[in-house]
Amino acid sequence: MPNARKVTLLALDLMEKEGAYSNIALDSVLADSNLSETDRRFVSALFFGVLDRKITLDYIISKYLKSGGKTPVTVQNAIRMAVYQIMYMDKVPPFAAVNETVKLIKNSKYSKLSGFANAVLRNILRGENSLPQDDDSRSLSVRYSCNEEIIKCLVKDYGIDTAKSFLEDALKPAPVFIKANPLKTDEENLITELQKENIICEKTDFKNAILVKSGANLINTKAYKKGLFHIEDLACQMAVENLSVKKGERVLDCCAAPGGKTFAMAERMENAGEIIACDIYPARLSLVEEGAVRLGIDIIKTAAVNSGVYRNMGQFDAVLCDVPCSGLGVIRRKPEIKYKADIFDKSLLYTQEKILDTADKHLKPGGRLLYSTCTLRYEENKGQVEKFLCNHKCYKLETERTFLPHIDGTDGFYCALLIKSR
Repeated sequence: MPNARKVTLLALDLMEKEGAYSNIALDSVLADSNLSETDRRFVSALFFGVLDRKITLDYIISKYLKSGGKTPVTVQNAIRMAVYQIMYMDKVPPFAAVNETVKLIKNSKYSKLSGFANAVLRNILRGENSLPQDDDSRSLSVRYSCNEEIIKCLVKDYGIDTAKSFLEDALKPAPVFIKANPLKTDEENLITELQKENIICEKTDFKNAILVKSGANLINTKAYKKGLFHIEDLACQMAVENLSVKKGERVLDCCAAPGGKTFAMAERMENAGEIIACDIYPARLSLVEEGAVRLGIDIIKTAAVNSGVYRNMGQFDAVLCDVPCSGLGVIRRKPEIKYKADIFDKSLLYTQEKILDTADKHLKPGGRLLYSTCTLRYEENKGQVEKFLCNHKCYKLETERTFLPHIDGTDGFYCALLIKSR
């Protein structure tokens, strides 16, 4: 699969050199390729595999490099690809991984380094490549390929055993869930429709939530284009249900894009009432508007506003604050998060506080406020809610839940339902 490997290398380079998000980088290079579906799956597996294991791969490679000199990014990524195939892709013969990688470098502007890459990879094939097994943060960082700061945070908040279980699970593929659109179909009919397009699904214990077991790209299906479902993790679906929005209510979604939770609320409201969907970036709101049209929803109005700054939009029966966060709960979907240097920027906590304070000003007495994040960090979750309750005595905590991927089979997620007194 030489062409597939070249596409993978282009995507990895795009991320390293331009700081692109993983899904955007991969989608961009795949859109410009003419690869078969089989090759596309190989590219995706190799691309995300290298990202998932980047620290681990660099640890192995470093043992075979002489100090001094800097290897160009493209050559680094090519060598990482080869080592990932050798270590983690059983169906790829090691000699093929090495030979194809050397060819890739030979056909690039770094052709003079092909001999260097060949020597490093041959030594890795012959070498002993065990990983450190201790439980200090450095060893865990190498073993699970994760920023030490994140590891220390997880151990502090959850203990060493839960932290290790979470990090191990984060190296596995994330499950794919969809939500049936009750305005157009039901679970049974949707599963039947998708089976016609070779998508294998099964019902979950949660109404309208469906687990996708196998199949092609969901957004290319007729069922998707007809608006019979949208893609949304099970934890998100369950969290939004806690807000218990009702037909005819007025609801504020403070950080709506790309719109999954907004759509879930509109469907629960039977497309009757009003939802104001806010986002600071106008371009992202187009995703909400397009999704609403596809799903047959017309009660959503978008507003390009900073939800941390009060603008009088009237009073609401319910407010959803799915705030910007460090994203630790979705690192298996977005592995680049694991390597961010400023993952716990203090300005993030300030932003979350301001959004909550503004949400309070918009909520009617007796109204419901749902605070949620896709992170697992205490300071952004329970700590943030406790601070809000301390400063807003008119609220009480109704329910609270943390979803852990290795236990719940969902993304990592936190939600807290707060009730405002009358």
